[in-house]
Amino acid sequence: MTLPKLHVAVLMGGWSSERPVSLMSGEGVARALEARGHKVTRIDMGRDVALRLAGAAPDVVFNALHGAPGEDGTVQGMMDLMGMTYTHSGLATSVIAIDKELTKQALVPHGIPMPGGRIVESETLYAGDPLARPYVLKPVNEGSSVGVAIVTADGNMGNPISREARGPWQEFDRLLAEPFIRGKELTTAVIGDKDGPRALMVTELKPKSGFYDFDSKYTDGLTEHVCPADLPDEITRACKDIALKAHQLLGCKGTSRSDFRWDDERGLDGLFLLEVNTQPGMTPLSLVPEQARHCGMSYEDLVEAIVAEALKDAAARKEARGE
Repeated sequence: MTLPKLHVAVLMGGWSSERPVSLMSGEGVARALEARGHKVTRIDMGRDVALRLAGAAPDVVFNALHGAPGEDGTVQGMMDLMGMTYTHSGLATSVIAIDKELTKQALVPHGIPMPGGRIVESETLYAGDPLARPYVLKPVNEGSSVGVAIVTADGNMGNPISREARGPWQEFDRLLAEPFIRGKELTTAVIGDKDGPRALMVTELKPKSGFYDFDSKYTDGLTEHVCPADLPDEITRACKDIALKAHQLLGCKGTSRSDFRWDDERGLDGLFLLEVNTQPGMTPLSLVPEQARHCGMSYEDLVEAIVAEALKDAAARKEARGE
């Protein structure tokens, strides 16, 4: 789809813990669109976002927000009510994918391998462990590894966890507890194009700290990206197949990124999907642009492809309504 010259509002920033990443993503997207001759209005989201979008009256909104309320269906619902065309996933998909437990409920019955585990009240952690150590605690609806902790037998969090120990139990009332999966950190991007969504490739992430946390994701030099990952063919195929299937089952649009852990001592049985990101980062260190580049797609091409799918999807919805 060849894009005409458009007026694009790039929605970025906001007030989630991922605000700095969103600002970097949004600025990169805005510059790419301007380089292709499009008019761009940058909007750092505040409480007046609806008024500012209405005043800008763009042809399409590029949603470069990360975390709530830009990735959890809130902003999507607002833009639906306003009749605006916007990139990435819609309301229902966003509500499900931001919530790790809802994502499991949507995907596991369809054969997608995900870790077991359960939701726990943070207060109960001070009385005892919900799972055998080592295990992972993470917020139910945050991204970018925000608030993730690995609880080990020899860690300094106490046994049981101490109230004074730093961790997500001090910030969130409810957490998802999952068994810790040893092995490799893998990720696969899926993008939409004229022939439908396709999985790009698999990247292995090797954080120098030993854990792919928020700082490792967004600080240059803290994580080595092996792209494409040096993996057995069956693991590469499985990652791509699972990522594409998850993208389609959840109804993702534009682009998504599926994150995996692979226990290389267990072969295919050791591969688990951890989560699906419906609005993955578009920063210079982000994984989706990197994979696209390795597949011969420039950053500008990627941005325009995401916008093109949003326009195509909006046109299909109008046609279905007889407009």
